[in-house]
Amino acid sequence: MASRGDHLFKGDRAFATGEGWLARLIAPAFKPVIDRLDERLARGGIHGTLPDGTRREVGFNAPGHVATVQLHSYMALVRLALAGSVGWYKAWERGEWSSPDPVPLCALFMDNALSLGDTARAKGPMRWLNALAHRMRDNGIVKARENIAAHYDLGNDFYAQWLDQTMSYSAAMFKEGDSLEDAQERKIAALLDRLDLKEGDRLLEIGCGWGSLAIAAARRGASVVGLTLSTEQKAWAEAKIAAAGLADRIEIRLQDYRECDEAFDAIASVEMVEAVGERWWPAYLDCIRRNLKPGGKAALQFISIDHRLFPAYRESADFIQAYIFPGGMLLDEPGFEKLAAERGLAWTDRHGFGHDYAETLRIWRERYDTAVESGGLDGFSGRFHDLWRFYLMYCEGGFRGRGIDVAQVTLEG
Repeated sequence: MASRGDHLFKGDRAFATGEGWLARLIAPAFKPVIDRLDERLARGGIHGTLPDGTRREVGFNAPGHVATVQLHSYMALVRLALAGSVGWYKAWERGEWSSPDPVPLCALFMDNALSLGDTARAKGPMRWLNALAHRMRDNGIVKARENIAAHYDLGNDFYAQWLDQTMSYSAAMFKEGDSLEDAQERKIAALLDRLDLKEGDRLLEIGCGWGSLAIAAARRGASVVGLTLSTEQKAWAEAKIAAAGLADRIEIRLQDYRECDEAFDAIASVEMVEAVGERWWPAYLDCIRRNLKPGGKAALQFISIDHRLFPAYRESADFIQAYIFPGGMLLDEPGFEKLAAERGLAWTDRHGFGHDYAETLRIWRERYDTAVESGGLDGFSGRFHDLWRFYLMYCEGGFRGRGIDVAQVTLEG
């Protein structure tokens, strides 16, 4: 009997993970991968245990993140060497490696991504197959709806179990003593502060989520149009807006950003651009340029990957693209900024806060585990819960390893 969320495991069919009888036959020959890791880990290291019980210290050439890993099968190294993070997740799911805490390992890999080179990246035919599988999920107007539904239509009840009361599914901005909800409200306020909204201004929100930013903007006097492709999010946002008595100020549309052509005083978008895919970055910025009145401002919150890592990242597909966000792509910030400049949009007042995203993800994982233990997520399989936990740990490690960042920026037309 199928469980909710099982559709996310389509990645097992679409993406190569290093499976097969030949891989199992030659798995012990991949033991030298450990030697390459040992040589190329510039900072930090791994306290490892091999399948035969032998202890192995890997790296420790300079201070850095320290992980503990039990290697139960050399198949894990096959998958890592051939299929990168897609294979590494599959090896974890299969029990071919384990760790008391995978977050430091993910942080270690990210912190050393440049020195590791292709050691932990997909290569050869598997890289090509995974790149092709990712491109088959390209976010054209029809496919974008399917991709968004795959993630966000898991159900409002699912997200409500572990997000905070604002239903914010993006990085919070913390100050000492903040609850998650406090930090999320601070993030929303910081983004809106960039727009200098006045009473009666029209605000377009591209990717409006569950409506919290739209409500906050309406309370500042703005008239808001929010765009989403998720029927679940639209229903939740409209109910929340009605309960707040702001239905006359906010309209939530089930509409693609490429189909919007109106005049707005300001535009806001929080962690939406990562979902559109590199091919559609120009269209996304064209939407901002087309809909923003002369002299208006747009405020974006986005996730980017280290510019030096982007060429290798774009040539394949990672765990997130295979299982979590079909069609997505983290920003190459310099490249995206250049596209904005070509459209007459000045890139100003950038503020990065990747460490806050790591903390946000840690709290989400704690809340997720609590929801599972209390029975709040009983409609999902154990396999799904493991996938979601790995996703949250993988992302937290990426931010702690500083290879990915989150930032707010103002675009001025």
